[in-house]
Amino acid sequence: MFLRKNRLQVELPPSPYADANAAAAVQELLGGKFGEMSTLNNYLYQSFNFRGKKKLKPFYDLVSSITAEELGHVELVSNTINMVLTGTTSPGDPDSTPLRPGLDKRNSYFFIATAQTSLPGDSMGRAWTGDNVFSSGNLVLDLLHNFFLECGARTHKMRVYEMTDHPTARAMIGYLLVRGGVHVLAYAKALEVATGVDMKKMIPIPNLSNEHFETARKFEAMGLGNKLYTFSPEDYRDIALIWNGQNPLTGAKLEVIQGAPEGAPIPDLEELPEEFAPGISQEDFMEIAKRLKQNAGL
Repeated sequence: MFLRKNRLQVELPPSPYADANAAAAVQELLGGKFGEMSTLNNYLYQSFNFRGKKKLKPFYDLVSSITAEELGHVELVSNTINMVLTGTTSPGDPDSTPLRPGLDKRNSYFFIATAQTSLPGDSMGRAWTGDNVFSSGNLVLDLLHNFFLECGARTHKMRVYEMTDHPTARAMIGYLLVRGGVHVLAYAKALEVATGVDMKKMIPIPNLSNEHFETARKFEAMGLGNKLYTFSPEDYRDIALIWNGQNPLTGAKLEVIQGAPEGAPIPDLEELPEEFAPGISQEDFMEIAKRLKQNAGL
């Protein structure tokens, strides 16, 4: 089971301006082949389908705990897209064409399908597909795939970072560069335990430290590149049999955290009348409030 907390994994800075084209680029980090929806569902199905959970428990615990973190990453990227889109259009009479700005943006789905919020798709508007899930049932092959997947995701994050200087987008990417680096190292260490091959000698891929990215530096300074969370109050403790020793890139001690990050508040998206979202008038709201009071016996 999953225990959901109404928090983002990290606080996002307020979006100072709208940039729908930047939001479209960030979509690749959500629903692209190497996006967070892919990392989530790869690890999710590998954890569901894992054979020999008791015999190979440290590996099962590792994949399962990273799965839970990826759920939060999907949530984080989606909220970033929502924030970066906010303010693209303004309310107006339908005949005044209030959504006209959407005609000039890269992804018109934002304005037609989702009321200027995130999509389960990539930067070109293609829907995410389960074809991106790899769950072979072979432990070493799955771990090797996951290592490759995280390196590909890291590459795409770096490229989107270089595409936009939007501060909200860059803050999110900086955080994910650090946390994604943890996952790269975790799968490298798991492969070393499983095969004896020192995969750590291959990283970082691309060969560029997170220190080169301004918004990643504070998260590195907080030690987030050395922590692996279980995202469970009691379970998945055996990741400590894999996640231990020193970070080969910094020499810092690796640490297992039982539980989840403290997190930050979820942004509250304001109404968007020109998109009929959420489509609740003041009169509707008063009626809803009255019914809620009646249901509560007040």
